[in-house]
Order: sequence, then structure tokens, then C-alpha cells
Amino acid sequence: MRFTIRQEQLIHPLQMIGGIVERRQTTPILSNMLLRVTPQQLSITGTDLEVEMITHINIENAEPGETTLPARKIIDICRALPIEMDIEIKTDKGRAIIRSGKSRFTLSTLPSNEFPELSQLTELVEFSLSQRELKQLIDNISFSMAQQDVRYFLNGICMEFGDGFLRTVATDGHRLALCSVAFKQPINKQQQVIIPRKAIIELSRLLVEQDEPITVQIGKNHIKFLFPSLVFSAKLIDGQFPDYQRVIPVNNANELVTDRIQLFQALKRASILSNEKHRSVRLKFGDNRLRVFAHNQEQEEAEEEIPVQYQGEEQEIGFNVTYLLEALQVINDQLVRIYFGDANSSCLITCSNQAECSYVIMPMRL
Repeated sequence: MRFTIRQEQLIHPLQMIGGIVERRQTTPILSNMLLRVTPQQLSITGTDLEVEMITHINIENAEPGETTLPARKIIDICRALPIEMDIEIKTDKGRAIIRSGKSRFTLSTLPSNEFPELSQLTELVEFSLSQRELKQLIDNISFSMAQQDVRYFLNGICMEFGDGFLRTVATDGHRLALCSVAFKQPINKQQQVIIPRKAIIELSRLLVEQDEPITVQIGKNHIKFLFPSLVFSAKLIDGQFPDYQRVIPVNNANELVTDRIQLFQALKRASILSNEKHRSVRLKFGDNRLRVFAHNQEQEEAEEEIPVQYQGEEQEIGFNVTYLLEALQVINDQLVRIYFGDANSSCLITCSNQAECSYVIMPMRL
């Protein structure tokens, strides 16, 4: 195997792949990247057995072959080399020799046939959408994912698709976020899959706010996202996602409408003196005004008041202020609508121009 490539062509794909390769691995091969070379293309693969990323780079006049290189070392070497320099990589007797200008490095390799790769998809479902839509479906709800929860099926997002819609849902048991987009491609039956947390975080980094298409392929145990020069794959979580429709309030008669930025800033200020452990605030609303109260174990207090549109009975409800702030941060609208029941009922947060996104937050005892 032998090929030559410019430093700026190689460093970005290496860094992307390096993002999923763990530094400390029980199996040495998982700390390596797989390089496959044909006369016109270089493919680089990295995996941690849960997610896999393959990127393709066009090259010329290469000698075909394949090997695996230590991920962190090859990234650090390429990053340290000058921009616009040619890098030559070739293998010789179980070693990789890297040359650039007057620099020379020799790295140990591991056999490519020991490198684990995710199996091919079976029972394939395939559809396409824009990267912008998929990024919104992920970024608008991912903050509600659980983290290291014993209910393993909550440590990711549920992607649900059917005739006319594509929806993502995330919950940690205390709050729930839901986002949908219209979906014109025919789907035979409604289906759900659960994508793990690490895959969601890495996928969000890869997606761009543009209308470039991305193809999604879903099998029995894996999901693939096909970019123009990159393939991102992940194992699906084997479990049953909760019936989220039962959690969404439908009888909250009290509607509060206010400026999102004003509310966000008031909550942010009050949160400074909230209890560091429980992060609780009290919302007291009535007569077209909302008052926010916070206190902590040092007997310090904060109070904020903002104008709102609200004509219902006076109410007082406690919430985790972090949950409110994270929901308000991803909403892209001037006005926000919050539907309340009583002090023991969850609230529902929506907005005018983002009706496809909803956020449910459970109350706290005052």
C-alpha cells in the first residue's frame, strides 16, 4: 500500500474519524483506524463497536492495499506537519512509513483483517431528507436525552416514521421533547427505532444547516446516514421506547403567552440564587404578569417579574429552572406559549412558528 496526499486533504477526515475512536480501549485494534486504498480512492474507517464512520477521499496513482494505524498518533503527526505539504504513507513489513518534506515517521500497524466492521443492513428501510431538517430534528430535542440511566432505552432518541411524518422524541423521565417534520416519501408502516446518545452527539456535529440531501438507511439492528463522501453507522438500542403520547398534556386550560427572550433572561437571572442541587424556581402567574422566585440553602432569594398574556386563575407552580431554560434556548420564535394545568400537572411549551416542536416538563413540589 502506498499513496500521496496533501496535508489539508487528510487532516479533516482524520479528525472526524478520531472523534469516535476512544483513547482507552480494552482491545488494541479499536484504537486504530482502518485505511483502505484503491488506485483512485482512500477510505478511512473508525469504530468503537457502537458507532462507525467511513470517509472517502479521492487520490491519484496509489498502490492498493489496506492496514490499520494508531488513530491518535497519525492525527497528531498530520496536525503537526505544515499545511500544503505532501504526505506519503506506505506500508513495509508490518510498519507504516510516513514522509513529508524532511520529516519521517515509522508507526506500528495491526492486521486489517482483525478490524471489526458493522454488519451489512438487513430488512432495509430507506428515505432521504435535507441535512437541515435532520439537524433540527436532533438539536431541538437532544438535550432531553437521559445520560447513563438504568433504563437504557432512554439513553438516546426515538426516531419514529410513518406515512406523512418523521418525528424524534427524547425524555429522561422528568421532561420530554418532541419534534416532527412533514414527510412525503411513502412508508408502508409506522416504525420506531432508538438511536444511542453517542451516535446522536456525533451525528449532530456532522450535519450542516444546509439543504444538502442525506440518505437514511435503517435495518434491524443498525442505522446508516449516507453523506456525499462519508458514511456514519450506529447500532440501534434494542428496547421499547415509552408511550410518549400519554405524557403530553391535552387538558391544560391555562395558556400563558410571553416574549421568549424576556422569559429566558428572567429565569436565567433568578437561577443564580436557586438551590444548586434541585435548581427549583417558583412561577406565580395571574393578572397578565409572571413572577419568578428562587432561593437557596443560604437563605438568599431572587425575584423577577415580566409582563405576560394570561387571564386565568392565579397559579403557583415549581419547576427545575434548567429544564425550562434548555427548552426556551432551542425555540426559534419571539413568542412562546406555555399551557398549565394545576400545581401537580406537567406544563406544555410550544411556539407560533415552530408548531412541530413541543416540550413537556414535570413540576416540582414547592
